Amino acid sequence: MKKVILSLIAAAAIFTSAAPSTYASEVKLESVVNQVLGTPYLYGGTTASGFDCSGFILYVLKKFNVDDLPRTSQSQARVGTPVSKEDLRVGDLVFFNTFGKGVSHAGIYIGDNQFAHSSSVRGVRVSKLSDAYYKDRYVTARRVVDEKSYSKMISE
Repeated sequence: MKKVILSLIAAAAIFTSAAPSTYASEVKLESVVNQVLGTPYLYGGTTASGFDCSGFILYVLKKFNVDDLPRTSQSQARVGTPVSKEDLRVGDLVFFNTFGKGVSHAGIYIGDNQFAHSSSVRGVRVSKLSDAYYKDRYVTARRVVDEKSYSKMISE
């Protein structure tokens, strides 16, 4: 009887220790963003040491196997499929005119009227599209994430 119980305990330990690696690949967008919240702004930055807005997008989307995006926000705003503000879904890119000359800032829509981005003043943070500053500067949105990557972003 002792051998049976010990075998069951050992089997449970093996399956329990295997679980984290099984689920590690199923990361949600929210989790990836939370890991880098507060990361400082760094012009040209593409790593967790520092990001600019488009570098942040590249870093996050690469976690979901989206790695064919251009480097700058202006270029990113020209790829993918245009999406109306009313039809935004998690993972869509949102673009803003913050300098008065076309697209100059970008973020990733995370749902509930919010987007994650690397602000030049506050680093990686979450803001609302309805904030007066962003509402007045909103330009467009693009869908660059395929269905498979989208499913990984929202999986539980």
